[in-house]
Amino acid sequence: MLVLEALADPVRRAILERLAEGEVGAGVIAAAFPVTRPAISRHLRVLREAGLVTSRVHGQQRIYALDRRPLAELDAWLERFRPLPAQPDRSAAPPGPAARLDALDTEMHRGRRARRTAPTSEGHDDDRSTG
Repeated sequence: MLVLEALADPVRRAILERLAEGEVGAGVIAAAFPVTRPAISRHLRVLREAGLVTSRVHGQQRIYALDRRPLAELDAWLERFRPLPAQPDRSAAPPGPAARLDALDTEMHRGRRARRTAPTSEGHDDDRSTG
């Protein structure tokens, strides 16, 4: 998914947030970030290749605009992973993926805690943080 790869970078996400307000020239975008113009140009190219932005030439300036269609497709895909709505009888509905991940996180922490507090075969605690 090129869209997710493009959204992985915080500078590209900030560019998209700026473009959500309306069309912007490449120079204005570049001036808003503490990186070089070639770096901004590469970020814009990644966003363009992912279909998240469009560009057009106006005089000597390149104008960028947000294309919301890939974001809508991503949102529709992510809808599958959102928690289930609260229901009166929670036992009737299986937990959603987020609840299962929360449970996994809890079990991982319990396992770490159990390893820290369990005595070793030599009869003393295994404290890996001091070694």
